[in-house]
Amino acid sequence: MYSRGDDSTKPMMMMMMWFLGMLLFYMVAESDAQLSENYYSSTCPNVESIVQQAVATKFQQTPTTAPATLRIFFHDCFVEGCDGSVLIASENEDAEKDAPDNKSLAGDGFDTVIKAKAAVEAQCPGVVSCADILALAARDVVVLVGGPGFKVELGRRDGLVSKASRVTGKLPEPGLDVRGLVENFARNGLSLTDMIALSGAHTIGFSHCNRFANRLYNFSTFMPVDPTLDPAYAQQLMSSCPRSGGNPAQVVEIDLTTGRVFDNLYYQNLVARKGLFTSDQVLFDDLSTQSIVMRFANNAGEFYAAFISAMRNLGRVGVKVGNQGEIRRDCSAFN
Repeated sequence: MYSRGDDSTKPMMMMMMWFLGMLLFYMVAESDAQLSENYYSSTCPNVESIVQQAVATKFQQTPTTAPATLRIFFHDCFVEGCDGSVLIASENEDAEKDAPDNKSLAGDGFDTVIKAKAAVEAQCPGVVSCADILALAARDVVVLVGGPGFKVELGRRDGLVSKASRVTGKLPEPGLDVRGLVENFARNGLSLTDMIALSGAHTIGFSHCNRFANRLYNFSTFMPVDPTLDPAYAQQLMSSCPRSGGNPAQVVEIDLTTGRVFDNLYYQNLVARKGLFTSDQVLFDDLSTQSIVMRFANNAGEFYAAFISAMRNLGRVGVKVGNQGEIRRDCSAFN
């Protein structure tokens, strides 16, 4: 051991103190770099109105903008966190958006973010991340189709990784049961109620026939049609999606009643056995989730409140803040 009077220890002690001080500085900096509703109040105070106008213009031109944008936000957050990594385009088609599970993401959603980013850059260059613009756009499209408005937390940085190989197993599949859904959402810190509320986003949007055709023609050896489907609803789906000879690009609205309005009829459809995907219908059929579905089906206000909470929780998944990531100049490319 060195004696207290041994000056040879001082440089080492000073180095250790400097290191610990810098470590503490970065820890505090990172802990302080949290999302905030007023994150751009001094650097781009009009960011919300800029994005809102760009999204509204795009929605007027193409109504499918709403489900497309909302779905992209969900897919982004579930892979690498809410960091805009799904927006990256790759010449080699090996980016996140090129993964099989993302191939069906509609171009209108990507175009919405690109146009909103251009509008923001014109007034606040190099300040607002693509991840934040996507989060704002997802909120705005919900409002445009009649859903609830809510405050969006901001301050995300854009991620530096976007690989198709990292998508597999991260997104919930249409054939999952409740246990699989719960596990998938729980990996992202989302609760059972969050999962059921976010599933309500299926009140708008559409699906290609191949995503649910097995329920109509190939459910089991002895039962080709899924018995949990309402028979009349099954026939309706079959007329839109014939076993053979149909248009491979054919799509059907997930909520055949009010598929372009954000409401709670999605849950009423589940009660009536008219859930399009297995992962929809199981929410009512499973006793562990049935009571929440019934509450949302009977009370739109309760669904809206749960959806707002779930969207805010979703928006916090795996975010990059502070010195992490970057602010992209172009949402489709790393700087």
